[in-house]
Amino acid sequence: MIKIGALVSGGGTNLQAILDAIDKGGTDAEVTAVVSSKEGAYALERARARGIENTVIRKKDFNAAGDYERALVKYFKERNIDLIVLAGFMVVLGSEFINEFENRIINIHPALIPSFCGKGYYGLRVHEAALNAGVKITGATVHFVTADCDAGPIILQKAVEVKDDDTPEILQKRVMEQAEWVIYPEAVKLFAQNRLKIVDGIVKRV
Repeated sequence: MIKIGALVSGGGTNLQAILDAIDKGGTDAEVTAVVSSKEGAYALERARARGIENTVIRKKDFNAAGDYERALVKYFKERNIDLIVLAGFMVVLGSEFINEFENRIINIHPALIPSFCGKGYYGLRVHEAALNAGVKITGATVHFVTADCDAGPIILQKAVEVKDDDTPEILQKRVMEQAEWVIYPEAVKLFAQNRLKIVDGIVKRV
């Protein structure tokens, strides 16, 4: 069984989707640590409700980004974490942290990468951009995390229809319900089964 550590900043709906999927069985994994970038994140309440160890490690409490990342590395390594999931984590991680957990950090982005991704594309901004572009299909992407924002190897994607009367809020909800909460738990399951292999920067299922 693999141990999962989650990095969160807000409500933690994707964390909840992963927890619910694990409860249903078939995923040989357990979320054993949740770290929030700020106090008061509801994701921490989700962790506490299940008796999952949780804490707050804030970037602003450190003099340098490297010190912050080393604190995160220390926390997760002391707990023998196998996989780190970013579940609404609003801090950009640097190479020091990423290199320590190479190919063991995954993230979900609320668009079909390479569309509407990269620096500045987060939260409702992603859905606003999709609506402004007039796309008819959007969705979500689970990918491995690399030093380049939203540019790591793609694990899973799922498309979602864009409707004529959508607002960013309505579209955000549909993408979460129809894509994010479906493919993020599935990606965790595939990782736990050791079925993901990166070949020349492309994820293959084995």
